[in-house]
Amino acid sequence: MICFRLALMASLVALVACGPVNRSVESVKTPEMQTAMLTYDVRFDDGNNVSTGDRVALEQYLASIRLGYGDRVSVDDPVPTGAAARRNVVAGVVARFGLFLEDAAPVTQGQLLAGAARVVVTRSRLDVAACPDWRRPSNPELSASAMSNYGCAGRGNLAAMIADPNDLVAPRQYGGADAMAASKPVKTLRDRVAKPPESLAGLSDPRAGGTK
Repeated sequence: MICFRLALMASLVALVACGPVNRSVESVKTPEMQTAMLTYDVRFDDGNNVSTGDRVALEQYLASIRLGYGDRVSVDDPVPTGAAARRNVVAGVVARFGLFLEDAAPVTQGQLLAGAARVVVTRSRLDVAACPDWRRPSNPELSASAMSNYGCAGRGNLAAMIADPNDLVAPRQYGGADAMAASKPVKTLRDRVAKPPESLAGLSDPRAGGTK
């Protein structure tokens, strides 16, 4: 009898310890924001001008990473002399993608060549870690716990509907009614469904489809 009780207790412990235990109706799956920085160095001459070939190369690079809504673009220029002129050149190229330059650039690795400025694209995305999660299957057990995959679909869909993950970090100040600005998130989500984003690990995950 004692052996039977010990075996039963051991079985109960094994069942309870089998995978994560979540006895609430809330999901433990939480979207997390991942951020990557993409850099491109642009060469300028002594007059702070960029050649036509280098300008086209910059445009092609930004198009190749599908620069769009939600991306943050800045210019890292360690030399203050002529920085404003070089910044204006980059701003003109970035404006073709419907974006403005940020005021400050994040710290990047690698030394710039003389006369060059670094264009930094900061890209964020939301991802629900460890999903799908089938460690705890939907089987009868004694711990009254939700299955481990509970919430993956709902939280994953919620993360996919956030056009700009940066809005979850700090809200933007209302700038008045603007139909173009209001329609950008809608276009972003529409194009994202038509063209699913690539992996962030490949450093080409778009925050928006298209370049218009």
